[in-house]
Amino acid sequence: MRRSKGSVLVAVAIVGTVSAVAYPVFYSYPNRNAAAAAAVPTGDTVTTQWGPLTPVDRDLIIRVRLAGLWELPAGQQALERSGNKSIREAADHLIKGHTDLDKRSRIIAAKLGVELPNQPNAQQQGWLDEMTAAKTEAEYNKTWANLLRAAHGKIFPAIAAVRNQTRNTLVRQLASDANQTVLDHITILEATGEIDFAQIADNSVTGTASPTGPPPPVPGQIVQPAPAAEPSTNPDVRSKPSPTTPGLVPTGRPDPEELNKDQGEPQVQ
Repeated sequence: MRRSKGSVLVAVAIVGTVSAVAYPVFYSYPNRNAAAAAAVPTGDTVTTQWGPLTPVDRDLIIRVRLAGLWELPAGQQALERSGNKSIREAADHLIKGHTDLDKRSRIIAAKLGVELPNQPNAQQQGWLDEMTAAKTEAEYNKTWANLLRAAHGKIFPAIAAVRNQTRNTLVRQLASDANQTVLDHITILEATGEIDFAQIADNSVTGTASPTGPPPPVPGQIVQPAPAAEPSTNPDVRSKPSPTTPGLVPTGRPDPEELNKDQGEPQVQ
């Protein structure tokens, strides 16, 4: 596939997210005002009916959202540009996994009053640009796999830390779900045979998706639910949200509860 097609693909994906900001798609659910007013601030940590919500908790919700905003276009681009079977399989996993996680992060953010971004940050856009700039398929495959593997490796320990320390049941469930998906993606990316492990060790991705941390929810303020992060076309992806070789990563988990089915009351594990 020619590089120009991949370039157009990423551009279309980003324009789609910007358009979504201008024309947001809203969830319809009862007691929306009550949900926004449920947070009582205590410094940077707010009290919610699901437990305290810390800056670290909010940062994870935002980072899960941001991951989908750049990895969905990256996965879609790989299906367009690469003929390599293992790269295409990894792209399939990225699209399915982050479509699922994005839905979960949006539902949780709406319940907790956390405002989400609607386009990749500058660093993530730079990674997409670097993929697009690859001149050959071999260069593209290696660049694509290593950038994604490095990014997943950075967020993996952050997810574990939040899963260990959070007192918020919604965030704990999101961390559990994200842990499954990220480990699956690390595993499938490594299976491509393109990963430079020495470079991963020496040049681990640093920084956070939100260096200063997201602000705490404001009592009474309505946070508009974020539009879905979706591929700009409908690629034929067949994997489950977190599939891999049986026995390596557990994948059984329920679909996220829709807000309008339970008046905002979550069902968490």
